[in-house]
Amino acid sequence: MLLDLAANRQVLFIGGKGGVGKTSVSSAVGLHQARAGRRVLLVSTDPAHNLGHLWDRPVGDEPVLLADDGGSGVLAGVEIDPSATIERHLKQVGETLRDFMPEHLHKQVDAHLQLARQSPGTHEAAILERIAEVVDLAERDYDLIVFDTAPSGHTARLLALPEIMSAWTEGLLNRRTKAERFGAAIRALDNDDDPSSSRGANRDRRIRQVLTQRRVTFEKLRGLVTDSSACSFVIVATAERVPVLESAELFHELERLGVEVGGVVVNRLSPTDHGDFLAARRAQEEVHLAKLRELLPRVEVDTLPMLPGDLVGEPAVDQLTACLS
Repeated sequence: MLLDLAANRQVLFIGGKGGVGKTSVSSAVGLHQARAGRRVLLVSTDPAHNLGHLWDRPVGDEPVLLADDGGSGVLAGVEIDPSATIERHLKQVGETLRDFMPEHLHKQVDAHLQLARQSPGTHEAAILERIAEVVDLAERDYDLIVFDTAPSGHTARLLALPEIMSAWTEGLLNRRTKAERFGAAIRALDNDDDPSSSRGANRDRRIRQVLTQRRVTFEKLRGLVTDSSACSFVIVATAERVPVLESAELFHELERLGVEVGGVVVNRLSPTDHGDFLAARRAQEEVHLAKLRELLPRVEVDTLPMLPGDLVGEPAVDQLTACLS
């Protein structure tokens, strides 16, 4: 299931409860597709980044080469830096606001942005814009983008944001239209030749341009994540009670948002032939696996075994990739 989805999509989101192996599965599917000759970008949106640790090399906010098949296939990695993203986001907002506001209000703009830095939603909005930016750039240079996402609740909120932000921006545009009409009427009554009225009209146009661009950005991202021919979401879980229940909740939330869930990967199943303890644990895992299939009867399920040793570096990712096949 997972490899078929990856081979036939432009964007793949890998998500689930924290600690279930999302980064490992994302890396394995990314490496598999790179070995198949595709150019793949693996993007971590989780503030608690593990991508660099898993590949045992520094990974930052710009693409870093993780693997190369010697031909056309390439796997590159990016860890979206929340702090840097917020700083860039607020800097852009600040420049826009200062451009629109009279100079004597610039200090108030700076004070507002300082408060906004810690405000609820600032992090999500900044990350969302960075995701949209990454998708826009990656579409030109890569065949597949794999998002290694934050834990379930954070990711569900993030994927809901394009629709919310698009609607919010549309509302602002409607209010700008009314304000521009009112302003034009006032300027006509006052003095149509007043140079200040020209400045006001130019400012109105710049505001409209900024809002329109933001709406286009959010609508494009919303269109992508809800296009099942281009994008899919795969939930990673372990065969334990809480991850199974949380996976079912995430599935229904994504379904409500119009995001296709291509399947579930159950990671780290215990072996049955390495002693009584692990065999007993596997028996309990089968109970939870049956519960998952009962909760999500229409969803395909792939399973991955528990592997010995630490999953660090390309050879270890290779071993997990072989299990996917």
